[in-house]
Amino acid sequence: MEEKKHVCEERTYDSIYKEYAQAIRNFIYFKCGDKDKAYDMAQEAFIKLWENCKKVPPQKAKSYLYTVANNTFLNTVAHKKVVLKYVEHHQPKVEKHSPQFLLEEKEYGEKLQQAIANLTELQREAFLLSRVEGKKYREIAEILGISDKAVSKRIHDALEALRKTVEKI
Repeated sequence: MEEKKHVCEERTYDSIYKEYAQAIRNFIYFKCGDKDKAYDMAQEAFIKLWENCKKVPPQKAKSYLYTVANNTFLNTVAHKKVVLKYVEHHQPKVEKHSPQFLLEEKEYGEKLQQAIANLTELQREAFLLSRVEGKKYREIAEILGISDKAVSKRIHDALEALRKTVEKI
């Protein structure tokens, strides 16, 4: 491109657009991962180039476009951070341990304890070894002197009984 040309000349601007538009879109797309946003930000860069066409010589147009596109992307990211901080600080805080929650938790624990107490001794023993002590079926089978299949059956029966007795298990 000749130095005498201005970016404001339609032919020069068109040739710059045709040469760099796809590269600018790709540059932003690789940064944000959103084709639509990349397209919009590239368009903004070309709009700014047009608005400042008398200040930008044609040989500097490429670096100007990349700089504007990158700054637009960074401004978008910064704006998102501000919005997230605002939301974080201005959302009503949900109390995790409200009196209602604590009461329901206590009632649930009592229901569960009662349901476990109502299991047969064989079911309760296998269930507690598995769920409380974290033992594997093979280990429980060795402790109780029964087969793995028998352990599985006892725990299955215990879980069925608990599901019938206590809601939400």
